[in-house]
Amino acid sequence: MAMVGLFWIGEDSVYVGAEPAGAACGVRLSEDGVETQGAGRGRFWTWDEVVRIEPHDVPVRSGVRRLASMAFDAALVVVTGDGELPPAFCVEVTTAEETVRADVLAAVAGGIYLPSEYELSVTLLQRLAEGGADIGDLLAWGRDHAAEGTPPREEREALLRKWAGA
Repeated sequence: MAMVGLFWIGEDSVYVGAEPAGAACGVRLSEDGVETQGAGRGRFWTWDEVVRIEPHDVPVRSGVRRLASMAFDAALVVVTGDGELPPAFCVEVTTAEETVRADVLAAVAGGIYLPSEYELSVTLLQRLAEGGADIGDLLAWGRDHAAEGTPPREEREALLRKWAGA
């Protein structure tokens, strides 16, 4: 699997945030629609039903601040021996009838996203919900490239621009 912006992309699935394990919550995007996952929280909507997909409380920092935060976190783990899960953020899926919130874990190393990838990811989520982008493009890329791992930042941003039509 590979991380591109807010998306964790595999050969057959795309998640907003990290892929959930066990009873953890998650948001999965597929050709058929949008699915929230987690113990007692599983819901599914077709793309025609989805009006908006919007992330909230995403940890975003500039490159320098991101590296400083990651260094501090690493030092804290060395001193205390206590590692933590990556930060969580919320994803709202809105239809004409309801808004459902799901907490997801950050998929990016260090748990902090760069502003450029965050903004492009938000644009892509809007375009997916509006029907102006196709999740099949992300899935096709995943089938061809996810096994190679996360691409460099410039390539991630170029992919997000392409997929979002930005």
